[in-house]
Amino acid sequence: MASRGRGRAVPPVGRGGSGGGRGRGTSRGGFDSGRGRGGRDSPASRGGSDAGSRGGFDRGRGSGRGGDRGRGRGGGTFANVPNIFNPSPNQALGPRVASIIAEGNKALARLQGTRSGPERPLRPAYGTAGTPIVLRANFFPISIDKDRFYEYSVEITPEPKSQKGRVKRRILDLFEQTCAGAAVKSYVVHDGAGRLISARELPQPLSGTVSYYEAEDNGPSQRPTVYEITVTYTKDLLLEPMKRYVTGDHASLNEDEEIKPVVSALNLILQRKASQAGYRVGRNRFFYDDEERGVLGPRLIAYMGFYSSVRPVQNQFMVNVNVCMTAFHEPGKLSDALMAFGRGSFGAIPREFMSKVKVSTKHLGYTRKYTVKRIVGGKTAASEKFKCDEYGGGVISVEEYFKRKYNVNLQHGRDLPLVDVGNPGKPTWLPAEICEVQPGEPHYGKLSSSETQNMLRLASRRPAVNAAHIVHQGLPKLGLTGQAASPVLKEFGVTVSDEMAVIPARRLAPPRVTYQKGTPNVSEGSWNILNVTFHRGAKVKNWKVLVVVDGPKDPGSQPRFPGGSQDAKLLDFLEKFRAKCSSSGMVMPKCSQIEGVRLVGGREDPGRVRSMQMLETTMGKFASGAAAWKNVDFVLVLLEYRDDYIYPCLKRLAAVKFGVHTQCMQLEKAMPPDPKKQDQYLSNIALKVNTKLGGINHKLDPQAMQWLTGKPTLLVGIDVTHPGPSSIAGTPSIAGVVANVDRDFVQYPASLRLQPSKQEGIAALSDMMVERLQAYRATSKVLPERVLVFRDGVSEGQYDKVIVEEVPQILDAFRRVDAKNPRYRPTLSVIICGKRHHARFPATAEADADRNGNTRPGTVVDRGITPVFEFSFYLQAHAGLQGTVRPTHYVVIYDERSPGLGADEIQTGIHSSSYLYARATKAVSLVPPAYYADIVCEQARYWIHGFLNRVDETSSTSGDRASETGSARAKRKREEAESQVYEAAERMWGSGLHPNLANSMFFL
Repeated sequence: MASRGRGRAVPPVGRGGSGGGRGRGTSRGGFDSGRGRGGRDSPASRGGSDAGSRGGFDRGRGSGRGGDRGRGRGGGTFANVPNIFNPSPNQALGPRVASIIAEGNKALARLQGTRSGPERPLRPAYGTAGTPIVLRANFFPISIDKDRFYEYSVEITPEPKSQKGRVKRRILDLFEQTCAGAAVKSYVVHDGAGRLISARELPQPLSGTVSYYEAEDNGPSQRPTVYEITVTYTKDLLLEPMKRYVTGDHASLNEDEEIKPVVSALNLILQRKASQAGYRVGRNRFFYDDEERGVLGPRLIAYMGFYSSVRPVQNQFMVNVNVCMTAFHEPGKLSDALMAFGRGSFGAIPREFMSKVKVSTKHLGYTRKYTVKRIVGGKTAASEKFKCDEYGGGVISVEEYFKRKYNVNLQHGRDLPLVDVGNPGKPTWLPAEICEVQPGEPHYGKLSSSETQNMLRLASRRPAVNAAHIVHQGLPKLGLTGQAASPVLKEFGVTVSDEMAVIPARRLAPPRVTYQKGTPNVSEGSWNILNVTFHRGAKVKNWKVLVVVDGPKDPGSQPRFPGGSQDAKLLDFLEKFRAKCSSSGMVMPKCSQIEGVRLVGGREDPGRVRSMQMLETTMGKFASGAAAWKNVDFVLVLLEYRDDYIYPCLKRLAAVKFGVHTQCMQLEKAMPPDPKKQDQYLSNIALKVNTKLGGINHKLDPQAMQWLTGKPTLLVGIDVTHPGPSSIAGTPSIAGVVANVDRDFVQYPASLRLQPSKQEGIAALSDMMVERLQAYRATSKVLPERVLVFRDGVSEGQYDKVIVEEVPQILDAFRRVDAKNPRYRPTLSVIICGKRHHARFPATAEADADRNGNTRPGTVVDRGITPVFEFSFYLQAHAGLQGTVRPTHYVVIYDERSPGLGADEIQTGIHSSSYLYARATKAVSLVPPAYYADIVCEQARYWIHGFLNRVDETSSTSGDRASETGSARAKRKREEAESQVYEAAERMWGSGLHPNLANSMFFL
């Protein structure tokens, strides 16, 4: 192993120990928990070479990294699986449902008279609106016959130097093989770090030593690292407070610090077998070699696994178990993975593809594990040299060092990049061919488009299939039920039912959707807009067209528009688009200008730098200066395909530099052979254009809007998006706030801000709220009397943080917005919207399910699997398009209204509002303000796309130029580099959204 240091090669440290790196985290690219708001990584580079055509806009086909579509292993097809899992008539389940309802009502009765302030309001009631139905839930009751567990702290000395999480877990596994550990092994569980839970009191003191070695080795090396383990009593974990909590005893509201440790202890107990038998990803997901899998792309495999988490719900504990699927790297030589990646991406450097992957080596004579920090193009074992004291102080290449030191003859010393497994500020280079990718290594980067399609195909399974898989495979594999149950459950007095919970639910009726002309029929959460006229059509005076020719040219292929800007086929298509917009109610003349640009192929233009410059030059032909751009209503952009560099560039130029609306179309979708498909596609585009330009597509009938129209009301959506694992260190997060400006609740302009990386709270929330309040007043002529905030992207553990850090900023905005009326004070309510949960609700009868077995739109659940105190519910407003439908979890965490929000009011209100999403003719899964906040944050990511989607080579090269060690100095260097990146991103961001677009929904 070679490292550039102060005149010498840096030898391996901690003989017999573990290489540097971080433990496994939550995998990106999986489809088990919904939209990931945290990191989005850039897919592998696409591109190709093509020649120009004669006078026309020629076309090409793009290709990117991808592989065989793969057929899921062991999955087969599910044609013979019933549509309903374990079907039961409602009357057969009636007594169980009646019991849940009665117990819930008793719990609520016990809460009567309990003081409930605006923070974390108690559940006011259970909803009653809608048609009662009976569902199953992927929750399984837990019974416990003990009154306490025993908690201990674990101290390991010395502290592992690297990969602390993985190494500590291995140390504790080795400790269980010692005399002291083996004696208590059958009735203890631990978190792999510093906490141990026992079913019995342990002798004190309890300690022992272990000689470290990896599981792949037969035993310790000659000079192993020796660790001492000391287990010390902390406290008794009493179960009585938790039992009071689930039954609705209001006294337990003050026992939060006693309840959380019990829940986490139960999770450790129930996950004991799963954590030992499979591959663990994050805290709650487990994957197995013999489970279903499928090929996603080169060296990427999708594994089916199971999620498990204990939940304190109404009157009992339950464990929530769900199927999940995540992308893993195929085990084997790292060099093979890099070559496979290169073949599928035209030789691009796989900077993010192998990010955080753990590899092992054997060249030292024993197994040594490392974490891949980065892969940098241009650095090969033959080209990278360093001064080596070990061999006379001369300069030596990495290739030569490995030959002389370890007698390793490299086969790819000149054609494969080196792998950095070192520490910040001090890289340590390994040749890829001596590294083995470990089994069970999740892929942290974003999947390519073809890989995403493969993942969706593999993960899309009907509810009955998933339910059966959970009960028959998941529960035994997790060690929860039957003969496969973990023996440790018996020691702790824990029993898990093997039957899914049965719960009461309701189905809400859809609202009536109206247009200026025509009344569509709403069925299964959607409707058709053919032959209808928008409520308010936008008046377009001047629009332009940009044709972007890109992608590799197939030999012998003909240009799509050989006649250039006067091509008959192009002009005919533009006329169809204009006619569709006009017939929908918009005023739309013919386009005033057509420009085309042929971009440079990806092989000749790494990073698409030249192509992006060409785009900027071509767009500049449409107008000169801010005033001229203000007279351009929008630019229609026709794309051969959506490139991962070109599309973001277009959006940044339009939103930040020029200040003009753009509407992109992919020509393959816009010009299909089937005229009906084209008409539908153009209708959907018209929806977006009309809304961007201030129009109103559709409204809801007044009765459905009564919950909002009684007083001037502001609906606010808030979200934060973060850089991903392969973004440049120091890349900012982006916070977005949208709010309606009209009393029809259709137009939602946005405010955006950069903020320090991965800061979930919103530093400039007060300023953004002032902007939204002022925009509402400018349009509606009054300030709102009620403000309802829908906060997206917040986990359960952050609810209180929103109350403590964000609510005060919103209240500050109320004080600041009107200097003439400092006493202005609307009522405030804050509702969390969560999609990253694992609750699923299989139907129990065909009448309550669609053709795929999913529950129907309007399904709401607030009993049986929800906490008694928490004002929360699950709402599925939309129809499931594929796979198993996922509802949204809504939690009211702050409510100043008196009386407060009612259960039926908020449930039916959000359900109705889900039909007001402007760019679709269907109900959506997330209340529109929160949905728009998510979309605007995604759009703003394009403005700093280069930072979010490129590994930082500049901030890490300081380690190549200096051998400074010491954590304080390395930390200072890292912080300085990250600060420089943040400042560079601010310069790219500029002033943010152009003033021309400030009062529009530019992001649709």
